[in-house]
Amino acid sequence: MHGQRLLLELLAGKAGTWRRIFSAEPHRPSLPLTGFVDLYTFDRAQVLGNTELLYLRQMDPKSRYEALYIIFQFELPCVIITNAYEVFPELIQLAEEREIPLLRTSLSTARFVHHYVAALDFDFAPQTTVHGTLVDVYGVGLLLTGRSGIGKSEIALDLVERGHRLVADDVVHLRRQRRVLMAEANRLLGFNIEVRGIGILDVERLFGIRAIRARKRVELQVLLTPWDGAEDYERTGLDDERSAILGVEIPLVRLPIFPGKNVTVICETIAMNHLLKVRGYNAAEVLSNRLTSELSKASETAPRPSNLSDLDAT
Repeated sequence: MHGQRLLLELLAGKAGTWRRIFSAEPHRPSLPLTGFVDLYTFDRAQVLGNTELLYLRQMDPKSRYEALYIIFQFELPCVIITNAYEVFPELIQLAEEREIPLLRTSLSTARFVHHYVAALDFDFAPQTTVHGTLVDVYGVGLLLTGRSGIGKSEIALDLVERGHRLVADDVVHLRRQRRVLMAEANRLLGFNIEVRGIGILDVERLFGIRAIRARKRVELQVLLTPWDGAEDYERTGLDDERSAILGVEIPLVRLPIFPGKNVTVICETIAMNHLLKVRGYNAAEVLSNRLTSELSKASETAPRPSNLSDLDAT
């Protein structure tokens, strides 16, 4: 898949295609070709661009072989030539002898490195799965969590019916990409959703392509909990709680539910309120500041005792 996207062709070293790459960052071995290998990161894909190839081109075949052998003595994952550059016979020889894949692309060095990092960054991203449901509500990735049977799937189904988009139900696959949490559905489960008493429903077939989304950034977690009268729930919204998944912190809203409560509308409101906060408006803080200002004005205008006798009289 990546080979086609990066326009790669295998030139030599087919016997070494078993080698594994352990980093999404490639390396350009300019200094190692001159003999300095003290800080050589040989465990990455080695990219030979215009600078390295021009340097090698100015050498005679024997010197070129010796310079290339400096890097080929290490266990390289692969060597990639950019710009569809002409391949030196010494490269072919060393790739076959050392069983190190030698590949070539027609992409420029800068463009190849950009696409290479983007492609492998996805593969190397830390990942996990969580039990929950993810819905795109007004463009906000809303992760519904809570104990099994609390109603996550039913809420998601109601949100889809109101025009929002399902990303994943029951099993949410998460990846951390550059401090951003991305989610997608389990490949086997797809866009099926389980509603107790009915069974498995295919959301894409029922509601059409508009009702689903392949991938979405997770921006907010809503933890559904059964209502408990003895519990002290957040009343003002001034104390923001956060949840950490794969090292990425996202806002957490604990939502108590009980029969008759319109959780769907509340979830929509949570998403819209989050959008306001992102734009810099926090209703709880605005109200708190207004009350503080009014109390401050009231204390300033309150009559004060003029002398000690007035103070004693009070």
